[in-house]
Amino acid sequence: MSKLIIKNASELVTCKGKSPKHGKDMAEIGMINNGCVVIENDIITDVGTTDEILKKYNENEFKVIDASNKAVLPGFIDSHTHFIFGGYRADEFSWRLRGDTYMSIMERGGGITSSVRATRDTSLEEFIEVGKKRLDKMMAMGVTTVEGKSGYGLDRETELKQLEAMKELNKIHPLDIVATFLGPHSVLPEYKGKEEEFLDIMIDDVMPNVVDNKLAEFADIFCEKNVFSIEQSRRFLNEAKRAGLKVKIHADEMYQLGGAELAVELSASSADHLLQASDEGIKQLANSEVIATLLPATAFCLKEEYARGRYMIDSGCAVALATDFNPGSCFTNSIPLVIALAALHMKMSIEEIISALTINAAAAVGRNDIVGSIEIGKKADIIILEYPSIHFLPYHAAVNIVETVIKNGEIIKGE
Repeated sequence: MSKLIIKNASELVTCKGKSPKHGKDMAEIGMINNGCVVIENDIITDVGTTDEILKKYNENEFKVIDASNKAVLPGFIDSHTHFIFGGYRADEFSWRLRGDTYMSIMERGGGITSSVRATRDTSLEEFIEVGKKRLDKMMAMGVTTVEGKSGYGLDRETELKQLEAMKELNKIHPLDIVATFLGPHSVLPEYKGKEEEFLDIMIDDVMPNVVDNKLAEFADIFCEKNVFSIEQSRRFLNEAKRAGLKVKIHADEMYQLGGAELAVELSASSADHLLQASDEGIKQLANSEVIATLLPATAFCLKEEYARGRYMIDSGCAVALATDFNPGSCFTNSIPLVIALAALHMKMSIEEIISALTINAAAAVGRNDIVGSIEIGKKADIIILEYPSIHFLPYHAAVNIVETVIKNGEIIKGE
């Protein structure tokens, strides 16, 4: 049984609470100066100031980390990624730099369709090998839980292969992986005009295999103009709910379709992207338990306007942040970049950013009862910064300042 004490933290951020933080509450992160955390086995058993906590324990019975002049936070949760894929699309990035749009690249066989070809040609073993490397890089930046989506197979064999890779990685890698079935991620040229037929395959052929083999907890769909309509998205997600999956939705990224409103209608766990979400959609999100997951690195890479993070928080939404790590529109898994963009371009405070990457991100993946905060009874997923304050996170712009990562009470980076 591992026993660990982290003491003398100049700032200990607890983000205390098992419910996501809405609106102005996102700025309340439960800061404790000169903080201390006690971990026994993989569970947090005590939290408070160093002076009050150490009176109750014999330090000789614990491994002790002295976090003097360092900030301590809950582990980051990357609640929207596509980290299992084959191939790369560096050429498309250069095309976009010269002015080609993401949708125009998709229409001529690039985009997701290009990744589908490479992903179908990638073996399960290759997915696991490259997946380990990608997870290691996320871990080094303080990520302790990551969501991963399928969606680059668009057929039964490859969709299942992507999800099987995540299931195996969840067993062998320290990070917790939350898998999402994103079969309707795009429409291949052969299914243009036959989207309903494609959805039939995803619903009747692929989804039962996903459920029966416990390969995913969530289902997701790319609800977008020229991809899947509101009606088609409603149909697919309702079928997923009937099959026992929780649901998410790629909503209102390129066009204002009403994806945010659909997410509320279906009580989705999260509505993601939301660059074009309407005022009404944001109002409905604010009055719901749906997490508004914003992906500023994607807007950055696509040179698009950022989602209205400040407006959403001021309206009362529970906002999460994630990387959207994928081979096309956002080939970065950099949490430090996400933090910098949220602060500089979305007008979020560092306190709101931390809530968005911890307790709210945990809610987006259905884990807020066990992770996302530093409080008694939760799993010991904790990070220690090399600097004394959380304000160094945006200040040391886009640079990783995570020194130590603790996952399930075990040190997996540092010390």
